[in-house]
Amino acid sequence: MDNKNTEVVFSLDTLSVLELIPAIDKNKNFILDQSEIKENTHHLEELITEGLTLDKDNIEQTPTIKKMEIIKKENKEFFSITMMFPAFAPGETFIFNDGFYYHDTGTNYVNLVSASYMGEKSEAALEGKNRTWTMLITEVQQEQQIGEGQTVQPSAEPKKTKEAHPVKTTTSSSWFSFLKLGMNHILSGYDHLLFLLSLLITRQTFKQLAATITAFTIAHSITLTLTVLGIINIPASFVEPAIALSICYVSLENIFRKKINYRWAITFVFGLIHGMGFADILKEMNIPKSSLAADLASFNIGIEMIQLAIVILLLPLLSILYRSKYSRKAIVTFSIIAFLLGGIWLIERLAA
Repeated sequence: MDNKNTEVVFSLDTLSVLELIPAIDKNKNFILDQSEIKENTHHLEELITEGLTLDKDNIEQTPTIKKMEIIKKENKEFFSITMMFPAFAPGETFIFNDGFYYHDTGTNYVNLVSASYMGEKSEAALEGKNRTWTMLITEVQQEQQIGEGQTVQPSAEPKKTKEAHPVKTTTSSSWFSFLKLGMNHILSGYDHLLFLLSLLITRQTFKQLAATITAFTIAHSITLTLTVLGIINIPASFVEPAIALSICYVSLENIFRKKINYRWAITFVFGLIHGMGFADILKEMNIPKSSLAADLASFNIGIEMIQLAIVILLLPLLSILYRSKYSRKAIVTFSIIAFLLGGIWLIERLAA
């Protein structure tokens, strides 16, 4: 965004495009190519401009389509469209709305918004019902709002007047949106939750439980960080089946071993794998390096908050379970169900 025009570049994975416009894939090979984009330019323009809107002071703006192309990120193909909108001036309000999959309650769709104005940048993650991003442009500052009640004052360079002073970018809004992203990511990650429950349900002392949770936290934090930073890059074709396998292994331990010592050790090993799974959503976002550390930290804190809440809620229930004469039967029954689910996921992911 500058004083001449506003450029919006939106990327959506090609499989989602094929899902939204099935007729575009005439040869039914589930691959979107440049020729299909050319033949369906009008349908694609309609899809994007109806799904995304940009308002200036609550008046919807009409974009000019600059280009449409297929790009690759992390060995995954994305449909990318570049649109040009009128410029925004101080005193005007920039409102971005994302309506893709809005009514799909089961979606894990997340849109990373990265805005640049006069050389300053700010980011936010839009998901769930929080799909509106508002920026009030003034001579000395911008205010962003994400959804309802979230406000930040990042990055806008003022007009060159004697009274104007540049305002440093803050990341409170971005921090909060990535915190919620981390919380929602683990809540919607049924395989991660099932693994965590399988770890905790077997009879253990409080000290053993604490060691297990600590090992899992440290391990997944390590690989989450290393994967997002690009230091390690293990393909999802290995990570996803390994996560399912971790559920099967822990479930079998619960079934066949009445007393389990040193669970923290195997938890640490599997925690490294789960951390790579947590990183997938952030890897696809291509977060700018300037805000990567803060966004990564808030995302991980969101995961830990949910994990801690689950443990706190489970402790009194586990205490009651351990005192019951049916505890062993309950643990075995739960573990059999977990093993079957893990096995189904394992087969599905190996076959994918």
